Amino acid sequence: MKHLDETPSTPGKFKMDKSPYFLHRTRWQSSVAKLAFWSLVFVGFIFIFFYRSPSSLPDPSRRSLRTYSWGGPAWEKRVRSSAHVRTRRGVSVLVTGAAGFVGTHVSAALKRRGDGVLGLDNFNDYYDPSLKRARQALLERSGVFVVEGDINDAALLKKLFEVVPFTHVMHLAAQAGVRYAMENPSSYVHSNIAGFVNLLEVCKSANPQPAIVWASSSSVYGLNTKVPFSEKDRTDQPASLYAATKKAGEEIAHTYNHIYGLSLTGLRFFTVYGPWGRPDMAYFFFTRDILKGKAISVFQGANHGSVARDFTYIDDIVKGCLGALDTADKSTGSGGKKRGAAQLRVFNLGNTSPVPVTDLVSILERLLKVKAKRNIVKMPRNGDVPFTHANISSAQRELGYKPTTDLQTGLKKFARWYLGYYNGGKKAAS
Repeated sequence: MKHLDETPSTPGKFKMDKSPYFLHRTRWQSSVAKLAFWSLVFVGFIFIFFYRSPSSLPDPSRRSLRTYSWGGPAWEKRVRSSAHVRTRRGVSVLVTGAAGFVGTHVSAALKRRGDGVLGLDNFNDYYDPSLKRARQALLERSGVFVVEGDINDAALLKKLFEVVPFTHVMHLAAQAGVRYAMENPSSYVHSNIAGFVNLLEVCKSANPQPAIVWASSSSVYGLNTKVPFSEKDRTDQPASLYAATKKAGEEIAHTYNHIYGLSLTGLRFFTVYGPWGRPDMAYFFFTRDILKGKAISVFQGANHGSVARDFTYIDDIVKGCLGALDTADKSTGSGGKKRGAAQLRVFNLGNTSPVPVTDLVSILERLLKVKAKRNIVKMPRNGDVPFTHANISSAQRELGYKPTTDLQTGLKKFARWYLGYYNGGKKAAS
């Protein structure tokens, strides 16, 4: 802005008055002008920040909650119909992240057994939204209505609880992915921390308070070297921001349980895979690139060690989620006030059989009948960990959890779905 300071207040030639009074007045006028100018700039920024259109915001985590359309008699009728319990012992469940991978499978399973199910999803574009829309269509055909909205929208959540007295919440909405946190860290804070707190705030004030089951992650074990990972192990060494937000969620859950009597069960998922999965997962994009003849990067650990994952098939994860819902005690609060001690639990949901990623690639090669072009590369410092391995004894004992699908069988089911859904690069009905 230097040129503005050098511009005379009036055009043309003039003679400079160098008297002390004139110099003092000139400096004062210049200061006032600068103050007025930067005040206008500041006000402009404030206006832009708060009132610019949601579609112009670059961060998908900051989409305006006003862009979603909800409410009205017809909308409420759909909400009630979807959440209607059809069996004597059924429960009414709000599933957040219902158009996500795990959310779709859990919602469908609950509906099949006669529970009332209402979905909620914001359909963000972290990965291809058309896949989420296809999952939504799948749920719609089974009678599950997925409300389009954000878990940070307190007004929407309060309205849903006014329309339906949910007995349970299955909270699966989150910003997923370890590596993306290096590109867009605010989206993780927005969804995994602020969104979770907003949901808990609404749940604590609901009457009756619902029991809540929510998705934590095996990533909370971070840089632990003791295996298998047990719920009693330390979780204070996160290797990624994603892991840190999930760990923060566990601490937040403890707080709301302690203060408000909310019944909370956290589930630490271990590398979930299967049909309708997430395109950002290795097994998914390995399949895509192998079929396209593109080279894939296979990570190698320190000292040429193998990178291994406790791959867990989606059907096994669903059984664990339903087991957690079925064994969840009622919350003990009312109107935001705690009436007694409430249940607080956390469980590992894994397969207990870590498999090297190189073996995963070999299985895909056999199933796809295509030889992979492998590039063995050193694992980058992006938040990934060299191995995961779940101790599931607590889930077995308290939830009746028992995984039954090995990687070979699970990948065969995934490959069959993938080839059906992506028909020569074009999406086809599954």
